[in-house]
Amino acid sequence: MATGVFDLLHPGHVYFLREARALGDELWVVVARDSTARKFKHEPIMPEAARFQMVEALKPVDRAVLGHEGNIYDILDEIRPDIIAIGYDQVHSEERILAECRKRGLATKVLRLPKFEGDLVGTRKIVRKVAEWLALQERLTKVERGAARRAADPPPRRRKRNA
Repeated sequence: MATGVFDLLHPGHVYFLREARALGDELWVVVARDSTARKFKHEPIMPEAARFQMVEALKPVDRAVLGHEGNIYDILDEIRPDIIAIGYDQVHSEERILAECRKRGLATKVLRLPKFEGDLVGTRKIVRKVAEWLALQERLTKVERGAARRAADPPPRRRKRNA
């Protein structure tokens, strides 16, 4: 089992899900509810239904489910995973997850996966890059408008000098 917000899918998500899939016979992915995303990370850009649909379509994913509202650990009663893979940057504590599994009579292993190195491997990085691109486009538009105005204006008249 793997969990996450999966807002603005990127290569880091694909890496995480491939690595999680390699740990067992099938991979169930719990997509965080919008309320959970707000609580643990940020206001999601994509709504939960869209994030769920995208994760469900990914090749490493055998089954995707939406997480529970409220107690995020309640889903463990339904899935009863043998292994839970967590990403290197997920805020969840392995000890807390293990304790929640034990409370439910599960002998689940919890594994934190290594970091994926690459460009644009986080939602915030993607948003920042898009914001930079938009700012550059705005500056270019202003420059182009200024050049167009100067081209449309008649050239200044030169005065004749008296010698």
